[in-house]
This record gives sequence, C-alpha cells and structure tokens, in this order.
Amino acid sequence: MVDSSFSLPLQGLFVLELASVLAGPQVGQFLAELGADVLKIEAPAGDVTRTWKTRGEDAHTSVSAYFSCANWGKQSLVLDLTTTAGRASLHELAARADIVLASYKPGDAEKLGADYATLSALNSRLIYGHITGYGADVNRAGYDAVLQAEAGFMHLNAAGPGQPPQKMPVALIDLLTAHQLKAGLLTALYQRERTGQGTLVEVSLWDSALASLANQAASFLVTGQEPQPLGSGHPSIVPYGTVYEAADGVRLLLAVGSDRQFQQLCAVLAQPEWTADARFATNPARVAHRAELEELLRARIAEVKGQALLAELGQLAVPAGAVRTVGEALGHPSAQAMLLPATPEFAHQGLRTVAFRSPAWPTAAVLPAPPPLQSTAAAEETSG
Repeated sequence: MVDSSFSLPLQGLFVLELASVLAGPQVGQFLAELGADVLKIEAPAGDVTRTWKTRGEDAHTSVSAYFSCANWGKQSLVLDLTTTAGRASLHELAARADIVLASYKPGDAEKLGADYATLSALNSRLIYGHITGYGADVNRAGYDAVLQAEAGFMHLNAAGPGQPPQKMPVALIDLLTAHQLKAGLLTALYQRERTGQGTLVEVSLWDSALASLANQAASFLVTGQEPQPLGSGHPSIVPYGTVYEAADGVRLLLAVGSDRQFQQLCAVLAQPEWTADARFATNPARVAHRAELEELLRARIAEVKGQALLAELGQLAVPAGAVRTVGEALGHPSAQAMLLPATPEFAHQGLRTVAFRSPAWPTAAVLPAPPPLQSTAAAEETSG
C-alpha cells in the first residue's frame, strides 16, 4: 500500500482496525505509515468522526477533517457485526490478521463476536490491542474531555488559581493512550518473535492519563500538596512557560531552565542587576518570587522588538520561541517533512503520526487517502 524504494519495517503485517474516533485509529495510521496493511472495519453508519465537521467543511463528504487526522493509509470495509454474515466475515479476516485494534466498552466486543477470546481461538498468533475508558472491569465509556476533567488536567490547565478549569484544545488523553498502545503492541510483536504466540494488550484512557501526570503527580506524592494551576507557567522553574508581548506585537515564551541561561537573558535585556538580586539569583529564589520577576520581565520585554530578542537569545542557546498559530507552525519550513501529500482522491495534505526516523528504513513518501465510507451495496459486494 505504501510507495517506497525499499521495505518499510512493518511491511507484510496485516492489521484489522475495529476501533473508532481517535486513539485506536491513530495507532492504525501509525502502523500504516510503517508499512502495515490496515483494514478499517466500520459499522454501516461509519466511524462517528466522519460526521464531526467544522463549519467550513463539505456537508456531503464522508471524509471529515477530523476523520482524516487518523485514517490515512487504510482501506475501509463496512461490516454489520450484529449479523451472522458480518461476524463470519470478521472471523475470516481475523484468522489471518497479525493485529486487531479494538475500542469497545467491556462486554460489547463479546456481544459482537469480536473479543480476544473468540478471535484468538481462530488465530493463536493474533495480537489484540484493546482500548477501554477505565479498564476491563468498569462498564463505562471513555471520553477524552471527561478524562481530562477527572484526571486533573483541566484543573491544572486553568489560567491561574481560582480561574475556570479548561480542557486541552486537542484530545490529549486519546493521543496519550494511543502512544501507550503503540508501545504495548510493539512489545507484543517482539515477544511473538520469541514465542510464536500472540497476546492481549489492554490499555485504558484512565491509566494513560494518570501515567502522563508526570512531575505534577510526583509533586503531590512527595509533598502532599495539590499542584495549582499557573496558566502556562511552570511550578518549579521560573521564567518558564509564561507568554510575554514585545514592542512589535510578537508574543514569545521563555523556557529558562538554569541560572546560566537566566544570566544570559538578563544580559540580552540589559538588566544585569537582576542576576545580583537575591530574589532572582537562583531558580528556587525565582520560584519564590515568581510574581515580581514576571512583572519585571513583562515590562522590559514590552520595550524591545520580539524578533530581535529571539534572534539574540537563539545565538546564546537560551530557550525561547515565538507563539505561532497552527497554520504558522504547519507552514514553517521545518514542518514540511511531517506533512503527507494530497492525493487525487483527497485534495488536502495530511499529518504524519510517525515522528521518528532511522537510516535502516525509509519514510513512507505517500499514503493512500483516508477512505470514504462505502455504500451498503459496495460493502456487501466486497465482503461477498
């Protein structure tokens, strides 16, 4: 399915995708980019994200922008798994599959004959990756926004103490879960090479969210104190994450992680006296006097040109960057390698999910476009 001059690492791997929305499909596209043949199995109504459209999209297309973010490189087959014929077709496919991606509530896969026990009985080498919301024992659907709320992310993402919690602008928990499942599946593939046996790999949005709290969770576990929202600021590094506006309107962010970098910042801003101020001389002191330092930085940066400041900081390797829009980020020359080319079937670029590179294998130059939803008649002809 992938155009390349020599083999991609997962070429020859056959993947059945029974998952929908984002987490599972992201894993499916990831495997497709690495050379796997991925067949997306959809109910007659199709993946629900086909209908999730912004105001500017074609109301009649079955390939929405949202659907396209996770479904490049796949073929689609409509099967009604509530019917005997649909389940029989699935079982025929599973008997020769390497990986199944599923995202059912506990108990739902069993009702459809699409569970690990049923499919692995047909294929002992099958690796079955199953995403749930809260684990195999909790009969509750998982929704990214709800998980962001329940796992503490929305609380931490508020603009400051006492400000309204807000969710991330992407389905962050879904994406973190996808990464967990990728790691689990690659581990299972390695194990299968040694044992010849497939296995069940389970991951929940809940566990993935908790695992990703990282230093914020550690802060609570070590101190017993609730981490507080700081907007884009950092709880243990200053200045780090706060956005400032320069005289030319450029919005920029500093990520100063060492005392040496802070000294260089002060030199560029022509404020060497700040480094001698006991309130700012060390990072712990800067954390304790966050408000005073940020007010001084805000006033001083407002007096200088942002682009020139960023250029000087860049020459000194002081971490800083301009705040870009999504379009500006994707239009940057360094982003072009992450874009998939448009195709005759889908006249829009796509975004790669594979961000790593190796000299041992190529990068997929092109991928088939996100597949349209088949008509019922076409689906019956294909499955027959």
